[in-house]
Amino acid sequence: MVSYLCSCLENPLVIRFSGGHQAGHHVVINDKLSHVFANFGSGTLQGVDTYWSPYCTVDPVGIMTELAVLKSKGINPMLYVDGKCPVTTPFDKTENITINNQNKHGSCGVGFGQTIQREEDRYSLLFSDIFSKSVFSIKLGLIKDCYYKHLTLGASVFDFMKAAVELRDSKNIKITNGVPNFSLDNDYSNYIFEGSQGLLLDQNIGFFPHVTRSNTGTKNILSMGYDPYVYLVTRAYQTRHGNGPMTNERLTHNIKSNPVEQQVKGGVQGNFRIAPLDLDLLKYGIERDGYINEFPFPFTLVITCMDLIQNSFILTMGGETLHLKDEEAFVNTIKRFLKIGRIAISRTPYFTDIEGMA
Repeated sequence: MVSYLCSCLENPLVIRFSGGHQAGHHVVINDKLSHVFANFGSGTLQGVDTYWSPYCTVDPVGIMTELAVLKSKGINPMLYVDGKCPVTTPFDKTENITINNQNKHGSCGVGFGQTIQREEDRYSLLFSDIFSKSVFSIKLGLIKDCYYKHLTLGASVFDFMKAAVELRDSKNIKITNGVPNFSLDNDYSNYIFEGSQGLLLDQNIGFFPHVTRSNTGTKNILSMGYDPYVYLVTRAYQTRHGNGPMTNERLTHNIKSNPVEQQVKGGVQGNFRIAPLDLDLLKYGIERDGYINEFPFPFTLVITCMDLIQNSFILTMGGETLHLKDEEAFVNTIKRFLKIGRIAISRTPYFTDIEGMA
């Protein structure tokens, strides 16, 4: 969706406003060039710059690894990172995996939640600290001591230190204090805010403990002082990657395999699960994002993966299972139940065209 908006708007800047390096946003351009973004914005393949807001974690190893991959694809990206972004260390990652192996909450195991917890515990390491060798060394040593159980990380610590130096010297990564208004090549006239995960993983909306440690809805955008036009995005069916509550899994579904699916089975996070759409959960998520309801923001619901539904369209609402004969009945039922004036749909995996966006 972010990539699609980048193709429509003049001089855009993508702003990551939640989560961090744990995201995995798959973008395909012209059925040829593709990439899964974790540390850069989803407009990067189109030459759109990214601003990483203070609400997002920074993984130096992840950034430098992804930068090398992008350059191998002929992309020369620009990433502006706010100096107040928390930095994820190898110690956070190891602790995260250890805790998830015990609790099975559905973490993806890259240290995001543990980084946020460490910051709250006052063992802070911010992106600006990387640019002060003495401060960086002192803070990293203190963090190492607070994770006394994991002193023998060896190679991963070396990789982290190496990546931090490379990041500090990279011409593709710039430190900022707030949103950049312009660069040497761009005078940004449109800000596109890119989230990280769904509303039902929001730390204040979802079902604890199976939530992320961030605000995935509109709260952070409003805190930055912007009045957004909101695009709410859902597949034409339910998904969940990893452990946690999910309805309708016992229902027989008619969902085809996604040819460009990037979610994989197993691993630290757990299995990728699909089921028919539950309108009660959609309604719950939207209504619990009080900012959407408190302020009169215009918004559109975008339903993707419509091409993956075979024969009838299945959904549940109010505890009832409905088998709808066609796409029109499916969309109209959702529109009436959620009381949404505008719904757009995508029938291809590449977002080359979204019906209802004009």
